[in-house]
Amino acid sequence: MAFSSLGIDANGVAWLTLNRPDVHNAFDDHLIAELNAHLDELHTLANQGEVRAVVLGSEGKSFSAGADLNWMKRMVDYDLDDNLADSRKLAKLMHGLDSLPCPSVCRVQGAAFGGAVGLAACCDVVVASEKAKFCLSEVKIGLSPAVISPYVQRALGERQMRRYSLTAEVMDAPTALALGLAHQVVAAEELDVAVDAMLTTLLGGSPQAQRATKALLASVAKAPDAEATREHTCQVIARLRVSDEGQEGLASFFDKRRPAWTEQGWAAHNNNATEPRS
Repeated sequence: MAFSSLGIDANGVAWLTLNRPDVHNAFDDHLIAELNAHLDELHTLANQGEVRAVVLGSEGKSFSAGADLNWMKRMVDYDLDDNLADSRKLAKLMHGLDSLPCPSVCRVQGAAFGGAVGLAACCDVVVASEKAKFCLSEVKIGLSPAVISPYVQRALGERQMRRYSLTAEVMDAPTALALGLAHQVVAAEELDVAVDAMLTTLLGGSPQAQRATKALLASVAKAPDAEATREHTCQVIARLRVSDEGQEGLASFFDKRRPAWTEQGWAAHNNNATEPRS
């Protein structure tokens, strides 16, 4: 039985969906393995220009409740090596989502607890329903948000991360928005409209420029004031200016027309829609 699905539409938007609504889309080793396989495929397709954006979402009223209870029961009997192997698979999932070459949007309709906060923090844009709630709940069961901490702390900042990871307080949607974990909060009935609007905005950008910008920002974050970083930024913009898409972007601006990579152009020239895969 598949716990997730991947579908790609005619605009090159990939829809990666958690599908365990009966257990509030909780994580277990099977779901993590499926998501890692889907992300491996998405990295390849995004680098080939066949996927322009990824939407991470889930079925049911909860985004994800975090770790599955049955999975946690099995962990009780794991030794240190088993736990390390298990944790590394989750770390691969977070890194794979965080390092996607193309833009990613997280659609959060309800509760996002534990590792699910990490999923949201790894996406470029988080669009949340007013009913969404976020919680770093790990300390309440004697654990730590260890694997997801680099991504959540980057989103919240060190000071707020200390509070919410130590208290396990629930953040409502307005709090998540104020702290920077969410980018947009809308009424529950407007969530899909807001996600579609964000996708339209993202599809207006150059795919090549977006891939280059994501890679650049990851590099800059590591050493923002290094001489090598400054030189790298110069190399990136120079190469983009002389590239085909860079030339097309400038030409379309001066010609007062839409560039070839816009949503309409993409749909017209790329009829590569695929059926959802489990």
